[in-house]
Amino acid sequence: MDQERELTELSGSVDSVIYKNEENGYTVLRLRNENDETVTVVGTIPFAAPGETLLATGMWSTHSVHGRQFKAEFAQRMLPTDEAAIYQYLASGTVQGIGPATASLIVRQFGKRSLDVLENEPEKLASIKGVSLQKAKQMSKRFRQQTGVRRLMEFICSFELRPVLAMRMYKYYGDKALDLLREDPYILAASHIGGSFYEADRLALDMGLDEQNRSRVNAAVLFELRHNLGNGHCFIPREKLCAVTSELIRVEPERVEESIEELIEAKLLHFEEIAGCKACYLPELYEVEADTAVRLAKMVKGAFRERVDLETIIQKLEESQGIRYAAMQRQTLSLALNNQVVVITGGPGTGKTTSIRAILAMFERLGIRTLLTAPTGRAAKRMTELTGQEASTVHRLLGAKFEEDGEHVAFTKNEDDRLECDAVILDECSMVDILLMDALLKALPPSARLVLVGDADQLPSVGPGNVFSALIRSGVIPTVRLTEIFRQNEGSRIVRNAHMINRGEHPDFSENAGDFFRLKRMQAGSTVDTVVELCAVRLPGKMHIPATEIQVLSPTRKGELGTASLNKRLQEALNPPAKEKKEKAFGDVTFREGDRVMQIRNNYDILWHNESNTNVGMGIYNGDIGRILSISLEEETLTVDFDGRIAQYGFDSLLELEHAWAMTVHKAQGSEYRAVILALGSSAPMLMTRDVLYTAVTRAKELLILVGDDAIAYRMVDNYRPSKRYCALRVRLRAACGIT
Repeated sequence: MDQERELTELSGSVDSVIYKNEENGYTVLRLRNENDETVTVVGTIPFAAPGETLLATGMWSTHSVHGRQFKAEFAQRMLPTDEAAIYQYLASGTVQGIGPATASLIVRQFGKRSLDVLENEPEKLASIKGVSLQKAKQMSKRFRQQTGVRRLMEFICSFELRPVLAMRMYKYYGDKALDLLREDPYILAASHIGGSFYEADRLALDMGLDEQNRSRVNAAVLFELRHNLGNGHCFIPREKLCAVTSELIRVEPERVEESIEELIEAKLLHFEEIAGCKACYLPELYEVEADTAVRLAKMVKGAFRERVDLETIIQKLEESQGIRYAAMQRQTLSLALNNQVVVITGGPGTGKTTSIRAILAMFERLGIRTLLTAPTGRAAKRMTELTGQEASTVHRLLGAKFEEDGEHVAFTKNEDDRLECDAVILDECSMVDILLMDALLKALPPSARLVLVGDADQLPSVGPGNVFSALIRSGVIPTVRLTEIFRQNEGSRIVRNAHMINRGEHPDFSENAGDFFRLKRMQAGSTVDTVVELCAVRLPGKMHIPATEIQVLSPTRKGELGTASLNKRLQEALNPPAKEKKEKAFGDVTFREGDRVMQIRNNYDILWHNESNTNVGMGIYNGDIGRILSISLEEETLTVDFDGRIAQYGFDSLLELEHAWAMTVHKAQGSEYRAVILALGSSAPMLMTRDVLYTAVTRAKELLILVGDDAIAYRMVDNYRPSKRYCALRVRLRAACGIT
């Protein structure tokens, strides 16, 4: 593309919009200039619509394919004021629910005041034939949203920041977003908005904030604490917090120290020395960690002395289930009977599921009302299938919902409205972070039992803390370690290799047989080709495993063997475009009817219903897998079926979805799949670890195929990096139990 001349101005009215991207605001339009010539304008011009007046600043260039066009760096926009332009604007479909016929009726009745009525007096629109009051309010809401997003996006783009941040800001804060951003630019770096600290800091500095400004340094300190929650840390040592903040914003460490002191005094940061460490916490994380320790310690001391004949119960359970419990499982039943909180841990094939079934059956015989729960929807579904009793996610069990700020989570089940049960069995406990554990403990009745089940050698939770490991290492909670591989699993090469990996031994690649296969590929391209062929042809055709029951895993999102790239190739093979399939381009992703998708963040407010509309509920959670049923370009909605829960997304919410033929090992934790294909290539050392490989292998139920270089798998086994997280739950729990 050749630049023709320097920065200049271009004005005119929008004649037509050729292309628009709702995610980033990029638009290609035709503009009728003051000389009545039609020219092409490209740039970030969100919600552009025919009839608008545009004053663009930019430069002319010549595109090798599309010819001469004006590249807008910045655009000032004015809504149309004459009746013809207003009609053109509304008739273009830019406002959802208004087409040419309705636009004609609105302009005929309200003339030049049409847009003002639409924005400020929607009830007057209900006087138009075919427009109900509800529809009028919906049209007005959509128009106000577009106007608000447009102003916000223009502000953000004027500072050369990503336009998608405006979309997210408006989604959470509505008409208040622009004022909030001007007041505190660092709100862009909040987790629910998704901006980086660097973007927020650049905005603040460009708005005139001094580099040494106290509020800037304070924001940087708190950002480091919040950011590291995502790395699993509940606190950061003071000297490290000072160093990383100083490096982040390039100010002297002494200035950061002053800020830390100021934040402590303002109670925006909690400081204490614990286990020889000078710990800096966000106050809410300190409270959660301390509260969790106190509650668990109280449960440890709450032993039961049930007057029942355990041997008789075990005998009856064995008879009814047609099995013989091993010694460790008998011990598990005894501990679950006599203690308020117990931990059961073990690798694949060691009988965790049998133990859950046995405890559940024992509790039922004793009249102990038991709830089953797990961190993810797929784990809860598997728990239901294996026990025959309904299980739910922890979030659904506790009635999770967003608070009014749209950022923080509240639970309807808590100390004031506890769960109605005598016991809770929580599976996949290694995935539970400190925040969720504390919420569950608060909702438990004071005398309820808690059985925690999981594999301590899997990846720890994505959120802060290393709860399951800390409980086991504390030595104060009754714990059973299941180590014996049961006879029915002895022939499984998945189970055998998983235990070898966990012991630090290289997996056995000497044969391709049974349920574990290795296909050696030395190049990334051939690895991808093999993965696609396995999913599309070989497994469905030769082993009768449909693509819907195959899950491709990768340690990483990035690169040729990352999930982003793999999903594009798998979409081409498994759900190619067709005339009858509607699709929606969103950024560099295209969503298509029939696509397999995954929810990538908890959304407690989204409504869902079953196919017959006889059951409705709220909440779709991080990791839930679904299939796109339909896409409506007119209504700007996309409908997904999550295992019988049908939810509808507006196009402005598509950031919450991504394709799921391939997913990262971290995202797959807590789920099992009939067949797993693990694509292995070189990646960041922190992802190429033993626990990542172990977790990936243990996701497979019937078949595991490892595609890639043997040496990479061996390096992962040798790369043993026990999760080092700054959290003090183990120390606090021991102290609360009177052990130093």
